[in-house]
Amino acid sequence: MDKRMPIYTEKHECQDCYKCVRHCPVKAIRVQDAYATIVPEMCVFCGGCVSICPNAAKHVRNDLARARQLVKLPPRVYVSLAPSWLTEFPGIAAGQMVAALRRLGVTGVSETALGAQQVSAHVARSLAEQPGRVLISSACPTVVAFIQKHRPQLAGAVTGLMSPLLAHCRLLRHHFGAEIATVFIGPCIAKKIEADEQPELLDVALTFEDLRLWLAAERIDPETLVPGEEDRFVPTAAEEGVLYPVDGGMIAGIQAHCRIDDAAFMSFSGLGAVAGALDGLAGLHTEQGLFLELLACEGGCINGPKVTRPGNTVVKRHRVLSSAHFPEAQPVPRRPEFEIGRRIEPLPLSQPDLSETRITEVLRSIGKRTPEDELNCGGCGYDSCREFGKALIAQRAERAMCVSWMRQLAFKKANVLMHKMPSAVVIVDSDLRVLECNEAFVAIINHHHATATPAELEGVSIEALLPFHSLFASVLKNDMDILDRDVRFLDTILHLSIFTIDPHAVAGAILQDITRPAVQKEQVIRRAREVIQKNLATVQKIAYLLGENAAESEVTLNSIIESFSPAKIDGEEGGGGNG
Repeated sequence: MDKRMPIYTEKHECQDCYKCVRHCPVKAIRVQDAYATIVPEMCVFCGGCVSICPNAAKHVRNDLARARQLVKLPPRVYVSLAPSWLTEFPGIAAGQMVAALRRLGVTGVSETALGAQQVSAHVARSLAEQPGRVLISSACPTVVAFIQKHRPQLAGAVTGLMSPLLAHCRLLRHHFGAEIATVFIGPCIAKKIEADEQPELLDVALTFEDLRLWLAAERIDPETLVPGEEDRFVPTAAEEGVLYPVDGGMIAGIQAHCRIDDAAFMSFSGLGAVAGALDGLAGLHTEQGLFLELLACEGGCINGPKVTRPGNTVVKRHRVLSSAHFPEAQPVPRRPEFEIGRRIEPLPLSQPDLSETRITEVLRSIGKRTPEDELNCGGCGYDSCREFGKALIAQRAERAMCVSWMRQLAFKKANVLMHKMPSAVVIVDSDLRVLECNEAFVAIINHHHATATPAELEGVSIEALLPFHSLFASVLKNDMDILDRDVRFLDTILHLSIFTIDPHAVAGAILQDITRPAVQKEQVIRRAREVIQKNLATVQKIAYLLGENAAESEVTLNSIIESFSPAKIDGEEGGGGNG
C-alpha cells in the first residue's frame, strides 16, 4: 500500500502558481523550495486542491492495487457502495452493478446507506433524549476534521457517532463475521483517512475513478451484464438512507422516523457555507434544540471530489430523491441495531507568535512598511498581505510568493546592474525612443548633450543621438540580433551589440568605446588570446597530420622490406631441432 497521505504533490509537476493556496479553504498548503505540499495536521482532505490544480500536480493516493490483491486472499470481501453511485452510473441498474462487482471477486455488495440509516436512528434518539441541545452531524468526515482542527471549541457539539461508512462496516461485520474484509467505493477522498484510522473496520477506500479503472482492466461492462437472482444488495436493500448524498437528505431520513419540528433542522453544504454556519455557534441557545446537517461538498456527496460526472446537480438530486423508499407513511422510530458511538476529540493547531509586532516585522521584510503598501492583491494565494505575513511566520510560505515584492526586487537588481556596469546601455521602443539608459551611455553621447542625465534622455529619439540608428530599426523590424560589431562614432570606435528584448517592440544595446586606453588594452589582450588559440589549433592539426603521415610511411616501408627479403627456410630459426 502507498504509505503517503491521501493527497500528495508530485514535486516536478508543481508549477509554482499558488492556485491550491488560493482555493484551499483552510490554507493547509506549505510552499517550500517553490513547490506546494499538503500540511497534514491542517488538511481536511476535501480534495479541492486536486480538482483545481492546473498541472495535475496534486494526486490522490492509489489504493486500487491493494483492493485487487485483497479479493485474492482468503478473507471474504464485501463492498460498501456509496449511494451516490446512482448519479455516477446513471445507465446501470442495481443488479448490473452488483453483478459487475461480484465478477471482480468480491463476495457481496452492500449499500453504505444502510449505515446511514443506523446513524439516523441514533440521531433521532439523541434529539429525543437531549432536547434543547445544538447538535452537528458527524456524517461527513471532512466536516468533522474541519471542526476538530479549525473549530475545536465546537467538537463537543458533534454527535458522538461514527460516520455512515464506519457504521456500515460495523453492520457488515455484525452480519457476516468479524473476519471479513471491507472495501468502500465512492466519490470521497476523506474516506481514505477513515480507512487509515480505523483499519479494523475498513480495509480499503476506493474512488469511482478507481472502480472504472478496475472494471476496464478486467474488461467488464456493467451495462452488458444480465444479473442473476444472487446479484442483489446484501443483507438487504436500503430505504431512506439513500438520501444521504444530497444536502438535506440526512434530515429527511431522520424526520421519517421521528416527530420533530422543521425549525429544529438546518442544512449547509460547501466548506465556505459550513464555516459561516459555525461562526458564533458556540454561544447559541435554543429551547427546542437544533440539528445541523453539514456537508463539505456543495450540493452533497453527489458532487464529491472524485466524481467523474461533475455538474448537473438538479438532475443528480432528482435521481437520488426518486430512488429512496420510506418504510412507513407515518414516522416510526427505527430501533438502533448496535452501538456506533465514538468520541470526537478536538485537535487544536499549534499557533506561532502572531503578535502585531511580529506581523509588522515580517511585512517590512517584503517591503510592506505602511498600510498603503499592503496591496492585498491575492497573487500569493492569501486574501490579504497580513494573512500572507502570518503564513510566513508559520513557515508555510516563502517571500518569493509576493508578486509585487519580487517585481520591485527585480527592478532594483536590474537598475543597479545597469547603472553600475562600465559599458554603456540603452533600451529603445518600437518608435526608437529611449526607454532607459545609464550614465555610461550619457558619457558617450555627451558631445551633444553635455548636461543631459539618463532621466532627461528618456523619450528622446535614438535618431537624434546616434548616427547608426538604422541598426536599431533593423533589429526591431527583423527580430535578428546584431552582435560584436565595431562602428565609428565621431572620433571614437564603438564595439556594439544590439539585441531583442521584446520582439518588434523593445530592443537593447551595449556599447563600449574601444579607443579608450583601458579598453584598448583589454581588446589587445582578448585578440592576442584569440591568435594564440588559433595558432595552437593549427599546430595541433599539423602534428596530427605529420603523425598520421609518419605512420602510413612506416607501414609502406615495412611492406617493401618484407617483399624484397629472401624467404626463410623452415627450421632455420631456433639453432637446431629436437635431436
